[in-house]
Amino acid sequence: MGIGELLWDLLPSGPRLGGAPANFAVFSARLGNRTILVSSVGDDDYGRAARTSLLQPNLDLEHLQTDSAHPTGTVEVSFSADKQPRYLIRRDVAWDFIYLTPALLEVARAADAVCFQTLPQRHEVSRATIQRFVEATAPGCIRVCDVNLRPPDYTPQVLHWSMEHATIIKLSDEELPQVFSLLNELGPGQHQAPASPQAAAHALLGKFPVCQLVATTLGPHGCLLTTRESTFGHPGFSIQVVDTVGAGDAFTAGLIHAYLRGASLPQMAEIGNLCGSYVASQPGATPLLSPTLIERVGALLRTIGGSE
Repeated sequence: MGIGELLWDLLPSGPRLGGAPANFAVFSARLGNRTILVSSVGDDDYGRAARTSLLQPNLDLEHLQTDSAHPTGTVEVSFSADKQPRYLIRRDVAWDFIYLTPALLEVARAADAVCFQTLPQRHEVSRATIQRFVEATAPGCIRVCDVNLRPPDYTPQVLHWSMEHATIIKLSDEELPQVFSLLNELGPGQHQAPASPQAAAHALLGKFPVCQLVATTLGPHGCLLTTRESTFGHPGFSIQVVDTVGAGDAFTAGLIHAYLRGASLPQMAEIGNLCGSYVASQPGATPLLSPTLIERVGALLRTIGGSE
């Protein structure tokens, strides 16, 4: 399940529904997982359009709240010359005000996996809800912290809390220096960012004992998956990039889809990169999945327990 922001990306080509937890939830559902989305939209045209757009098999919208006092979130998205997105995120919107309910706590206790980010914890209301939710999950729940640093909407304290409670930490190589710089602000005993993503991953595993896996995305160069026992790097796939909005969320969804099924590091890396590269080759953050992609993911998972 995904908990956090749901918003409209206002792209040069027009509005598209997005937000990292929503993208994760949609992609997870399309991979065949029963998925719950926890967020909030306004009582407005964008909110109603979001609900309509999200109607699909395997995606439960029962805990998508409606806020009559705040508008549905929007983000102005522009692109650099190398097609990397830049974001201008509107503040004081519905997803800043996700409220904790007894029903949400029941969902938390039953969840197999939850993906949460740093960005939707920028406001005290949603931050309290997300943190209470994560703390209420069962010991066996996979808690995925997707580091999502969007200035100025993060603090060292939120980052530390999120990593401290995560079973899996997912972040990009570009975020590593900033992550260690923020952690250093919390007091002595911290270290500068190690020289390599692998060393940085081991440093995070050493600092956060609950964490079992650090997934570092490397842009067009694939990913690096690191546990305390082993490391696997995947070079990624050569594609024609259309836009990268949502690619990281698709990577996370593919990774967790494989993780929950007992996949090895190579299988998780392959599936995560397949999903991320597919979205980067398509317009928008949540394109419909092609039969070819679904078959490739299924074929990789069918090898679990056999030779690799």
